[in-house]
Amino acid sequence: MRGRFAPYVIGTGLLTLAGVMLLFTAYAALAREPATGFLVTAALAALFGLALRRMGAPRAEPTRREALIAVLVSWLAVPALGALPYAITAGFGPVNALFESMSGFTTTGATVLTDFASFPSSLFLWRALSQWVGGIGILVIFIAVFPQLAIAGRQLFFAEAPGPTEERLTPRLRHTATAVITVYTGLTVACAAAYAIAGMPVFDAVAHAFTTLAAGGFSPNAQSFQGYASPALDWVATVFMLFAGANFALLYRGVAGRPREILRDPEFRAYVSIAVIASLALAAVLLSVYGVADALRHGFFQVFSIMTTTGYASADFALWPQRAQAVLVVVMFIGGSAGSAGGGIKVVRWLIIARNTAREVRRALHPRAVLPVRLGRRVVPEDVLRSVAAFITLYVGLFAASTVVLVLLGADFVTAFTASIACLGNIGPGLAHVGPMVDFGNLHPVSRLLLTFDMYAGRLEVVTVFVVFTTGWWRLPRRRPQALP
Repeated sequence: MRGRFAPYVIGTGLLTLAGVMLLFTAYAALAREPATGFLVTAALAALFGLALRRMGAPRAEPTRREALIAVLVSWLAVPALGALPYAITAGFGPVNALFESMSGFTTTGATVLTDFASFPSSLFLWRALSQWVGGIGILVIFIAVFPQLAIAGRQLFFAEAPGPTEERLTPRLRHTATAVITVYTGLTVACAAAYAIAGMPVFDAVAHAFTTLAAGGFSPNAQSFQGYASPALDWVATVFMLFAGANFALLYRGVAGRPREILRDPEFRAYVSIAVIASLALAAVLLSVYGVADALRHGFFQVFSIMTTTGYASADFALWPQRAQAVLVVVMFIGGSAGSAGGGIKVVRWLIIARNTAREVRRALHPRAVLPVRLGRRVVPEDVLRSVAAFITLYVGLFAASTVVLVLLGADFVTAFTASIACLGNIGPGLAHVGPMVDFGNLHPVSRLLLTFDMYAGRLEVVTVFVVFTTGWWRLPRRRPQALP
């Protein structure tokens, strides 16, 4: 059964994409919009999906290498085929089509779309649904796959995760993943209803609900939430962005009758505290621009939007005072909670780094003392500390390298800096020429390809992608020689 797991998983993903594309073909036909792009995508996805499923086996037990291959290739193949409707229907070039599709499935929300007026409603809904599906996919990977493979320290983030067992991955978290998806779907329905009740058109409410709970940020309105000019909608979005950036496994335990666990969780407390403090700080700065009510509204909306990596805009914050922009740049580096659909470094990793740093400072005074790093009631193992340190090192290194390359390709420093962190952190908008009311289409094509890679690497926790660049990855496992008769 060796080598049969990855083809089966990738093929299943492509067949699922084919089914969704058929539904969108019907929707476009009923709406009297071009359906060729969806139909071609469905045909190609079905063709490749069936071929790969036949090569695979549903009960194959994956090794670590096969599990990583399944994740890495799936997250390339599905966005690559999902780019075809943008290319065929909207006339996007290959670079722009791949950029838009990757931005959708990685729940980034950065866009190259300029003409919102002529964009078909079927493509708007596809953009939104791609983010929602990407949110489900990444939740399953974060909760059921990465903890067992000890990727980027995630083996600590979920108490149910047993850790890797020799070289094989076992599906012990299937129940947890199912429960999390149930909460994710329920909150999406509630979010759509809340938007509609607050006055948003039904189509826009559904599209925004998909992208809100996915922490994605795609909007059918060219001006995002600023285009609706509704304080009520801004506050509804703020509440659901709070949920989107929280740990869905933790939310499920709260819904299942253990609400105290939410308040006792150290990451959740830190997540809410950081967001509220940053929101109040931003609101204080915005008092020079708005009244008290609007300053609080924009402060809370924009901090939760950027910190959870959703990427909506209640105003063109690229025009705000630099002190306000500085607050937003800081929260770009924080991210949501582990177990959320949000991107970024994640709050729990910053907690681990902060407590490990404090331990090293104390160790300077007491070099022989035993000083464990604790997160709540749990002691953080040394292998997790190393994994988190490696993750942040690679994350910051890729961000710095991307910034330099973008500057060399002609972007100004503010644009390059914020575009790199916005794509690597799956946030969406940046500042200057990639602000919330402009698009990424004015960047050099090579810059857009690099940012597409950043979205991909950031979504898959960076370490997973960089494994491919090691020599050990390409060294085939040795087979044991058979004993002579």
